[in-house]
Amino acid sequence: MQRRKFSREFKLEAVRLVKERGVAVTQAARDLDLHENVLRKWVRDLSMDPQHAFPGHGQMKPEQLEIDRVARQSGREARVNLDENPVSRRW
Repeated sequence: MQRRKFSREFKLEAVRLVKERGVAVTQAARDLDLHENVLRKWVRDLSMDPQHAFPGHGQMKPEQLEIDRVARQSGREARVNLDENPVSRRW
């Protein structure tokens, strides 16, 4: 079974059902054929950061881009340290 993908507009409309129209999350999820936890996450994501919620298509929030950059950099530094210190490679 392939993972379903939802557009930003679909997610926004689903959240509006809950927030603006007062439809219960369980009912809205059932009507939209979603797991209720997915819809709860969308509601939470939109309320936490409306500007960057649902970036889609592999795009990341600016904070996540920075985290990935630091992780890649620290991974490179760890490899360099292993290459420079052959004793640590014995284990």
